[in-house]
Amino acid sequence: MTDKKAGRNTRLVHTGYDTDPHTGALSVPLIHASTFRQKSVTEFGEYDYSRSGNPTRETLEKIIADLEGGSHGYAFASGMAAISAALMIFSPGDHLVVCEDVYGGTWRVLTGLLSRFGIEATFADATDLSAFEKAIIPGKTKALYLETPSNPLMKITDLRAMSALAKKYDLITLVDNTFMSPYLQRPLELGCDIVLHSGTKFLNGHSDVLCGFAVTADKALGKRIKYIQNSVGAVLPPNDCWLVIRGLKTLGVRMEAGQKSAQAIAEALEKHPNVKQVLYPGLKKHKGYEINRAQSDGAGAVLSFELKSTELTHRLLKEMQYAAFAVSLGGVESIISYPPMMSHAAMPPAERAARGISDSLVRLSLGVEDTEDVLNDILRIIE
Repeated sequence: MTDKKAGRNTRLVHTGYDTDPHTGALSVPLIHASTFRQKSVTEFGEYDYSRSGNPTRETLEKIIADLEGGSHGYAFASGMAAISAALMIFSPGDHLVVCEDVYGGTWRVLTGLLSRFGIEATFADATDLSAFEKAIIPGKTKALYLETPSNPLMKITDLRAMSALAKKYDLITLVDNTFMSPYLQRPLELGCDIVLHSGTKFLNGHSDVLCGFAVTADKALGKRIKYIQNSVGAVLPPNDCWLVIRGLKTLGVRMEAGQKSAQAIAEALEKHPNVKQVLYPGLKKHKGYEINRAQSDGAGAVLSFELKSTELTHRLLKEMQYAAFAVSLGGVESIISYPPMMSHAAMPPAERAARGISDSLVRLSLGVEDTEDVLNDILRIIE
């Protein structure tokens, strides 16, 4: 692995793979094999079946683990496959405390699937440490599940404080780090236990791969996640692994470009009369501004904002030229989405309203376009 003291972009380019020892190829070999020949019944090789292990996937898993500061990384067929696998380490009767504005897909798994198997969840405001602690049921609660920034309200959770709270009650801390990526934030370094990603977003960064990751620095937790990965089989195919390895090399360049645009657009929109509120942790008025600065290397490339009316919101979504109206985020192209009908469509309207996810809220993920083009595109429509 690359020297830990190397710069972030240097590590993105060089971590996990240098050159192929046989050919000198700079690109990671793509091993499409589903099965591998064994020498004899007494001498099995490192690989036998690609569900259990594949050289290309293993390279990617080692890269992700290293970038997150972990020792065990696992690649899945989607972000929800990774999240679901991590949640499968719990047993009937277990209880989790979860950030209240968690991603809609995670909410659906917790309330619609895991609840059927006796795993319970209580949703609480993760920006309020005392509220989170009150939701813990001693002896029954087994984990805290967090997002920071949260999706889509961009709330910031103090990960150091939460990990300390978890240790007080002997709990596991799981953090969805999709919005920040290891380029900007590394929860394991802050005391958390499992980091999760929808790698579909910033890690791959080109809107052409579905993937997810689970990373830990704990050997026992890693063993449990690996068992689930192999048993359930929702592994990331080799070709997709190769694409993500390629995408990771430009993660820093893409994050810096998107973050620069997000900051400028957030600052412009918070002064606009037709904008009700802007939710972005890079704004000094954001409630979590100082906490975010203390635990991350930036505010990220995603912001949410609420317009004065749903009519104006719908017009913006329909007419934007330099941001695609689409599900997902984290691509080289800017993507504008509508949480009530996209990321949180699985959540009933009353649940969304209680969390502050209104019908005039949009989420904007900034790509690598010129900042002025995207900003002027928005202003043209909302004037």
